[in-house]
Amino acid sequence: MEQTVVISVLVAGAILAALLATLGMAGAVHVTSRRAHGYMHLIFYAILVIVAMNNFLSGRDISSSAVKLEEAAVVVRHPLVALAQPLVSLLLLTLAGERIITHWLQRDKTAQAPSAMLMAFILFWAGTVAAPALLGQHPHVSHDYVYPLLIGTAAVLATSIERDLAFKAARNALLLFMAAGLLLIPFKPTLVLDLSYTQGLLPGLPRLSGLAAHAVSLGMLAQLGLLCLLARPLRNIWLNRLAWGMGLVVLFLAQSKTAWISFTLCSACILVVRRGPAFLRRASDPVRPEFGIVSLLGFMVAVAGIALALMFGDIDARLSSFFDSAQGAQLASMTGRDQIWAIAYDEWQRNPVFGYGPTLWDVSFRDSIGMPNATHAHNQFMDTLSRSGAVGAAALVLYALVLLVLSIRYARASGGLSLALFVALALRSISEVPLLLFGYGPELTTHVLLLMTLAAAAHEAHARKKQPASFSESAEPRFAGNFHPSPVTSRVRP
Repeated sequence: MEQTVVISVLVAGAILAALLATLGMAGAVHVTSRRAHGYMHLIFYAILVIVAMNNFLSGRDISSSAVKLEEAAVVVRHPLVALAQPLVSLLLLTLAGERIITHWLQRDKTAQAPSAMLMAFILFWAGTVAAPALLGQHPHVSHDYVYPLLIGTAAVLATSIERDLAFKAARNALLLFMAAGLLLIPFKPTLVLDLSYTQGLLPGLPRLSGLAAHAVSLGMLAQLGLLCLLARPLRNIWLNRLAWGMGLVVLFLAQSKTAWISFTLCSACILVVRRGPAFLRRASDPVRPEFGIVSLLGFMVAVAGIALALMFGDIDARLSSFFDSAQGAQLASMTGRDQIWAIAYDEWQRNPVFGYGPTLWDVSFRDSIGMPNATHAHNQFMDTLSRSGAVGAAALVLYALVLLVLSIRYARASGGLSLALFVALALRSISEVPLLLFGYGPELTTHVLLLMTLAAAAHEAHARKKQPASFSESAEPRFAGNFHPSPVTSRVRP
């Protein structure tokens, strides 16, 4: 009898949730029917709020030691998180669904969406999520798999206005997220700091995790927040400087070498795209050759210095000594990730076509291999290969190639942001899984921003083709500085 009542309540709740989602989406479509944009930018607030709630209410203590693969982590799900999670999912479903429906209803009034990217994304989701969920060795279907599909599809349909709003919302959400983690240090130091961390550049300096799941994730979010500041600086110059200072402090205290390297390379991409042409013109100016001569001499000195260091710096002996040390051995094994990659490769060999399935690396599987904290394969390609087999791996490679080509194609139009975001995802994919679409989390933010950046650039390119020749000849790249106003984006206040 009790089981019947429970099932009835669950069914009624599911029907009510579906009804609310339908009504919410219909209301959202009606509200935005006369607006040039929807509310997709709110997804960044929603995702980071649920992440912050989950970690703040978990009661964790990360001060004793760093997480080890052979030690089980105790995860506590607070009742408030259990209540808020479905509401956030419903909000994401409504926001993304509204954009898709509105685009379909107004398809003759809007610029054409980048069909290649849209098809590549849908094929990527189908090959890496739908195929293993239905045809994998251990099939498993969940409603969580639908959210990334809808969010990504809505991101591909984004216009220039929605891109601007998205970067502004992501910037604000990430700054608030980082500030909250710093403000908790005096009150809950063991919640946000690893006081026993000893592998940093400065011995004894605690490692900051903030309200992220771990310090590596916080480093990724900090570098993304700084990239958003590059794209959308705060209007108040002193507040903007304070935001930069806080972001750099968080990036440093997270002590993630991958995040440091990624931020350096991403910033270099933006600087090269924005300043590179002017630098080349100045360096090759025959009227004033002094700058070019000095630049060439500086380059020659740098190359000579590197050559001398390689020839006389005893690099081989130093490298050998380093890899013989404990830290060198840890680096050589990618902090034990080589063991995880070996397990992932074995699982792919057992299920070569469609892979193990979505439940790979779940609790029961991790217990069976004795690695309770190995929640994924710690490499995007190896994780996709083991979960989704050759079908998923092929979809991943195709999708990555499409993103790379479009990122390079629209690099100048986006002021280097498309290339910077792609580099951030590519570097992150070496040791993490930022393109995993079996649910939503903080990793999805960079992915969505890249899709919206590429979609908006394609939208602007399509709009410029429709303009008269007199306008198109004088058209400038939209991201030459910081989202310059254009005929498409002039209604958004900077």
